This record gives sequence, C-alpha cells and structure tokens, in this order.
Amino acid sequence: MISAERSQSQSPRSPAAAAGAPFLSISVTDPVKMGTGVQSYISYRVITKTNLSEFDGGEKIVIRRYSDFEWLHDRLSEKFKGIFIPPLPEKNAVEKFRFSKEFIELRRQALDLFINRIASHPELKQSEDFRTFLQADEEKMDRARSYESGIFKKPGDFLQMFKDVQSKVSDVVLGKEKPVEESTPEYEKLKHYIFELENHLAEAQKQAFRLVKRHRELGQSLADFGKAIKLLGACEGDSLEKVFSEVGSKSEMLSIKLQREADNLLFNFEEPLKDYVRAVQSIKATMLDRANAFRQHFDLDQERKYKELNLEKLKFMNPEKFSESELEFSELKTASEEATKRYDHIVSVMNEELARFQEQKTADIGLAFHEFAKGQAKLAKDIADAWRSVLPKLEACSTS
Repeated sequence: MISAERSQSQSPRSPAAAAGAPFLSISVTDPVKMGTGVQSYISYRVITKTNLSEFDGGEKIVIRRYSDFEWLHDRLSEKFKGIFIPPLPEKNAVEKFRFSKEFIELRRQALDLFINRIASHPELKQSEDFRTFLQADEEKMDRARSYESGIFKKPGDFLQMFKDVQSKVSDVVLGKEKPVEESTPEYEKLKHYIFELENHLAEAQKQAFRLVKRHRELGQSLADFGKAIKLLGACEGDSLEKVFSEVGSKSEMLSIKLQREADNLLFNFEEPLKDYVRAVQSIKATMLDRANAFRQHFDLDQERKYKELNLEKLKFMNPEKFSESELEFSELKTASEEATKRYDHIVSVMNEELARFQEQKTADIGLAFHEFAKGQAKLAKDIADAWRSVLPKLEACSTS
C-alpha cells in the first residue's frame, strides 16, 4: 500500500484523463530536514494539480510537516463520524533512526498515500479542512492549527470539558454500572472479525519484518563470503584463483540482489501489511464512536420514557408543574431523537465503509502477496542461475 500504484483508491498522478474531465492529482515530495537538535523536523512539499472549481487555481505547492497531516486527520475524525479515516504513519520513532534515509522515505510515501486516500473518498474530499491543508499558506495553516488545538477555544468548550470530567468522577465515586453496549449477532460478528483481522495482520507483518531482516543478513553474509573466497583463491594461485574469484564475484552479485529484494520486501510487502494494521485501528476508532453514539441514544431514550411516565402522572396530580415539565420533556424528546439520528447515521455510514474497505483490502493485500511471490521467484532463479554457472568449473577442479 505504500507505492502509488498499489492503491486503486488513489487519485491520478497526472491529468491523463480526457481534456476537460475533472481531475485531482496530489503528491507529497521532497522531504527536507529543518532545524537542529530536538527542534528538528522533516518538511514536505505537497503539490496539488486540479481543474475542480472548489479549488483555487490549477496548481498549488505548499510546505507541510507531520503535525499538519496530524491536524487534518484529527479534524476529519471529529467531523466525519462513521467514516474510516485513513491512518497516518506512526508519530514517534527511535531517535537515531528518525532522520535515516529509509525512515524518511517510508514516512513520505505513507503520507502521500494518506492524502490520496482522502482525495479519492467521495465525502472526505469535500471537506473544507482538506482544501485548507492543500492550499493555505504556512501562516494561515498555523492559525488554523492554533485555533483547533485550543489556544483560541471558546468558553463553552472548557465548560463541556469540565462537565465531562465531573461526570466521569461521579461515575467512579457512585459506582455506577457499566454503560450498556450495543449487542446484536451481526455487530458481535463484526467486532470479532475486526479484532481477529488485526491480530492476524499484526502477526503477518511481524513475520514479514523477519523476512526483510533475514534477506539483509544473508546478503551481508554473502558479501563477506565473497571477499573471503577471493582472498583464499589469491593465496592458492593457479586455476583455483580464477575459479574462486568467480565464486566470490557471484557471491557479491547475489549479495546485492538480496539487499535489493530486502528493500522490495520492506516497501511492497511489510509496509502494506503494517498499513492495514493501522487501517484496522482506524476502524476500531470508528467503532468507539459508534459505541458512544449508541450509549447516548440509549440513555436519552430511557430517560425520555421515564419522563413521559412522570408527565402523565403530573397531568392529574400536579397540574401546576405540568406545563414546566412538558417543556422539559419536549426538549428531552428532541435531544433523544437527534441522538438516535446520529447513531443511525454512523451505522449506515459504517456499513458503506465496510464494503469499501473489504473491496480495497482484497485488492491491496492481493497485490502485496503477488509482489512478494514474484520477487521471491525472481530471486530464487537468480540464485540458482548464479551457482549453476560456476558448477562446471568447480567440477573440473574437483576431478583434476
């Protein structure tokens, strides 16, 4: 899933469509290290080419860093409940590898994939935040990030935060029962599948990592062996020197091929598996949103039913309070209906997203395993051909 051609969901790399046809081409390029010491980071050029009317101009180039991509991911997660937001590559890395060439390229390609997945999604690509990310200059981008990160938060946000914390503390102190959870055979089956899928993908990715490591280790061993066998041949002289030199050269040549195949495995096999582990984690985040929406829907519905019963009693027992209670009930009923709509919306969107996810997963994972098998077949042939070519000379030496 890392290379551009791997995901069919990505938008075209160039406006190759018929003249005048709508297109949106985005690329994340030219990673550059900025700053020094602990303040250092990598910046990227994000190049957008499009003829869509909602964008300003045909081509735009902006500079973005990882935290800008993170801002966009968080904004989409907040606004598009039920949609599986494309995952970002991991934020943290071991310090000594953080600016390695390999890590930077892996992250660049993962960020490119992230942004193109958004561009290919029928709803996410309509987001105003997406257009801001692609078109705003650095100053406007910084203002947008500062506003959303809390520097300019509205007083109501802090009040809601206080209420949320107060509610959680009350639940702990009063020992309230565990909130009710959605439990239907279909949804239980889905949850089981998602957790199983995550575990199996993670294990496959772990073993793919070991394959990459083994290829690199074997490649290094062959390189060391090649040098050693050449020195041995030089020591022997005569016919052995020529034969051993050829064996050493074949070893060094195969060492290079193994290192290349290790890189191919990393970018086209391990990384796609790791990316789908992250994708499943995005699904789990959406499932959490669904669980929260269900609890709110359930709690408000239960409270509405309780208030409705009390309202009927007040109508006959305390007419003076009836009007006030009737107004409160009307507001509660409205809130309950809105909560139900939010929950139903998330369920509906999730069903569509799951179908899209399954289709894309089949294509992407299938391609990753195809590339794996093709690379291994070619490597095996190269190894067999290399050793087969020196067999006659080695046999001649052994019989002379």
